[in-house]
Amino acid sequence: MSDAITAPDLSVVVPVFNEEENIPLLQSELATTLAGTDHEIIFVDDGSTDRTVTRIEQSPSVRLIRFEENRGQSAAIYAGAQAARGRVVIFIDADLQNDPADIPRMIAQIADGADLVCGYRRKRKDTVTKRLTSRIANFVRSRFTKDGVRDTGCTLKAMRRECVRTLVPFKGMHRFIPALVKGAGYRLVEMPVNHRPRRFGESKYGFGSRAVRATVDMFGVRWLLSRQLNYRVRKD
Repeated sequence: MSDAITAPDLSVVVPVFNEEENIPLLQSELATTLAGTDHEIIFVDDGSTDRTVTRIEQSPSVRLIRFEENRGQSAAIYAGAQAARGRVVIFIDADLQNDPADIPRMIAQIADGADLVCGYRRKRKDTVTKRLTSRIANFVRSRFTKDGVRDTGCTLKAMRRECVRTLVPFKGMHRFIPALVKGAGYRLVEMPVNHRPRRFGESKYGFGSRAVRATVDMFGVRWLLSRQLNYRVRKD
């Protein structure tokens, strides 16, 4: 049977690292949101050391990719995107701060002609320091890469399957998805999404020396975009 026949309409990619308390709740919310939709959910376990994997409820629509060790959010998102078979690919965090209820609106934007829909957290439920640092980082990155996105740190995104080819596997890639996709000539739109306080666990991907790494990444991405090959094959 061909991939065209077996491919679902929607692939939901969930990068996961030590979220054992959140996983059952997330799966329940996704089940409610995606009811009646032909979909698959791809959990990418980023080397969890708790019971995260055992808390994932298995079903024909659930797939699991397990890393041997923790490799970071970009690696998990990239691996999930490459494995996705759906015509539309959704990225969502496992910490319950992203709201699955926003997914149908994102799919509607894709149906209206968008290639990539980027959620932005209009009312962030984070600390003042985290919000301020993120705002500065987004301001600098957006103007340097010219992606025009106000909140690239929001994992919740939707893209057409063909946009996956624009992603480049490097550490920090997840912050530059809009720049890579837009740079390849695809249409990008933003959409306000709900952001919820973290109920269980703690943030796994902290700031640390991220500012230095992100600055180096910006120069690399800008160089890449300046050298990118852009073409589309005629269909007639």
